[in-house]
Amino acid sequence: MRVRTATSALHPTVVLWTAVGLVGYALLPWYGLESNFFTLSWLLDGYPHDDDVAPALFLVLQGEKLWLAPLGPLLLAPLLLWGRRKSDPFFGNLLIVVGATGVAYFLLQGFGIGLRGFQWQWLTWLVGELDDRQFGMGWGALLVSGAFLFLFTLGLAARGAVAGDEFVVGSIGFVVAVVTIFIFMPIGQMLGSALLTQEGDYSLPIFLAKLSSDRLWNLGCLFGGPRCGVAWNSLFLAILVGVMTTALGLVFALVVTRTGFRYGALLRALTVLPIITPPFVIGLAIILLFGLSGAINLGFAELIGVSPTRWIYGLPGLLMAQVLAFTPIAFLVMIGVVEGISPSMEEAAQTLRANRWQTFITVSLPLMRPGLANAFLLGFIESMADFGNPLVLGGNFDVLSTEIFFAIVGAQYDQAQAAILALVLLFFTLGAFYAQRFWLGKKSYTTVSGKGDAGVHPLLPATFRNLVIAVAAVWTLFTLLIYATIFYGSFVKLWGVDFSLTFEHYVKAFSIGWNEFGVHWRGSAWSSFWTTMEIALISAPLTAAIGLLTAYLLVRQNFAGKDAFEFATMLSFAIPGTVIGVSYVIAFNVPPIELTGTGIILVLSFIFRNMPVGVRAGVASMSQIDRSLDESSLTLGANSWQTFRKVVLPLLRPAILAALVYSFVRAMTAISAIIFLVSAQYDMSTSYIVGRVENNEYGIAIAYSAVLIGVMLAVIGLMQLAVGSRMIGRRGLDGDLAQSRTNVSQSVVARPQPAISGGG
Repeated sequence: MRVRTATSALHPTVVLWTAVGLVGYALLPWYGLESNFFTLSWLLDGYPHDDDVAPALFLVLQGEKLWLAPLGPLLLAPLLLWGRRKSDPFFGNLLIVVGATGVAYFLLQGFGIGLRGFQWQWLTWLVGELDDRQFGMGWGALLVSGAFLFLFTLGLAARGAVAGDEFVVGSIGFVVAVVTIFIFMPIGQMLGSALLTQEGDYSLPIFLAKLSSDRLWNLGCLFGGPRCGVAWNSLFLAILVGVMTTALGLVFALVVTRTGFRYGALLRALTVLPIITPPFVIGLAIILLFGLSGAINLGFAELIGVSPTRWIYGLPGLLMAQVLAFTPIAFLVMIGVVEGISPSMEEAAQTLRANRWQTFITVSLPLMRPGLANAFLLGFIESMADFGNPLVLGGNFDVLSTEIFFAIVGAQYDQAQAAILALVLLFFTLGAFYAQRFWLGKKSYTTVSGKGDAGVHPLLPATFRNLVIAVAAVWTLFTLLIYATIFYGSFVKLWGVDFSLTFEHYVKAFSIGWNEFGVHWRGSAWSSFWTTMEIALISAPLTAAIGLLTAYLLVRQNFAGKDAFEFATMLSFAIPGTVIGVSYVIAFNVPPIELTGTGIILVLSFIFRNMPVGVRAGVASMSQIDRSLDESSLTLGANSWQTFRKVVLPLLRPAILAALVYSFVRAMTAISAIIFLVSAQYDMSTSYIVGRVENNEYGIAIAYSAVLIGVMLAVIGLMQLAVGSRMIGRRGLDGDLAQSRTNVSQSVVARPQPAISGGG
């Protein structure tokens, strides 16, 4: 019998990306106007002949923008592979050459030609003056660049990169490309100004003088001086916040999963309250309670017979506010890790006569190390990058994030100083990143395998259980007190002067009327509210998708440059939001990527600012899933995409929920980055609240915050229902693993089989 494998004349993936590129080149607008991205209005604006909305092919045929002409033949070059197999060396080599050449030429023409002709002097010397210009890239350019990128990665896979896996190589190429464009490029331009002087020249001595200044590194506070440098202040605060948030996150995770607590769902909701609130609102509530005229501060001072002080401003207030704000991040990371520990391992320890305390210390806690390390890292970086709390409560305790802000927006407007401060901050966060990797080492923390697990998690020892419940209860009461203050403040007519209750603030912000056209959103806050909801709901799933895909590549794949790849994905989290905002304005205010003033730049800033949370949550959860599940799926004939979608993702529900929740609420409450990116058309809720605070309209600001909290709680609940939960335990709790096996079997059955024909 002779076996014949059915093949197509041209590889289907080559056909796909060639078609995508040709559609972008011949049918879609090459340049991007604000109305081009989300509407079809360009079809009525002179398409396809008008220069503003014409595809590249029409521009070239009309004798315009002739530098776009070489892209057409490059897109047709893959047709030379007609009838060739993927194993043919010519197949991979041609795609690599076409993809690399296409990407390189696309970048050259995009960055080399701007609003005033050639951007680089050497092009003028080489070609002469260019009596033309081009604007930012649009849908056509996006599709063409994507086609070249994936043709290049397909060529690499054909030549054996990462075992020839098209999905994995393409995913690595995609993540590297977007991280380079939306993290490295803008931040690189921002940090590149560190050597600039006020006159616009480059000076290494001035750079070194600023870098070694006493303002940064003074240790006078250790020897009786008034204060330490801002670098040491930031480092000390970040370490304290990282340790305390990790401990509290673990406490709440243990209360929910290991104490028999019957109201776990309510406790989950309470723990995420601080993260869904604008930071400066929490700071305001803390001031109202513990400030010089705060209710608790005054009451305690009268009780012990002393005068009230301003103790809340500085390190105590900052530590309180940041721990309150960032503990939910640690909880969201830890809950998935604690739930993911296999009950059979803990039961095995008890079978060997270990008591509950010994089981927890020697088995459970060591298996939580990935979660503990990731929770500390996120708390540390969040503290370093926090801007809102230090602005409200910092007092004389200066930190790097606020110093960067004032260097940019202050009277000095010193970009070089801001870049130097950002470099110091980056050094600290990268140090924490590598310390975390050193602590985890290369040990395995796998507990979830393809075998069924019929165990249940043991309860904590009685004394320890009472302790964690007590700590959780105290912190929960403190959280409720903060939010009671916020809620009450939204109904106070004039805080500090007239405490009579009124609905006036809600009416001004969210009143609704009717006219001949239907519903009329009369309140002043509606415009920013709907814009914020739209931006957050768009960016949250995209953030989760890119973050979890990156985590899959980091945990499940081995490839050259993996450490650098992981560093790149964490870089945006290590930079203050103020720097992200300013760097985006600098990078995306001119061609080839012209996005300033649009909603797209807000979506992109949220995606790549919050992506590390999805990455770290995915890494922590995926570290516990046995590789044998992937290997079994691949052995049965499923490809990497099918394995990732049907086997790995169902077991990552806690990580998916963590990424969705965090990215959504950060998009709803972020301030430090978007304060530079909002526009009249795209105003965000936090910038609106800041405007009300600046106008001393505290009632409207707090009322708006209260509405946002309620809306975000509702959306988080819907996300929880949509994502579901992963349970690993007794009777019926192995459903995820069983479903994964079923999905693998179905994907194998559905996979096209080779054609077999008889013959002599």
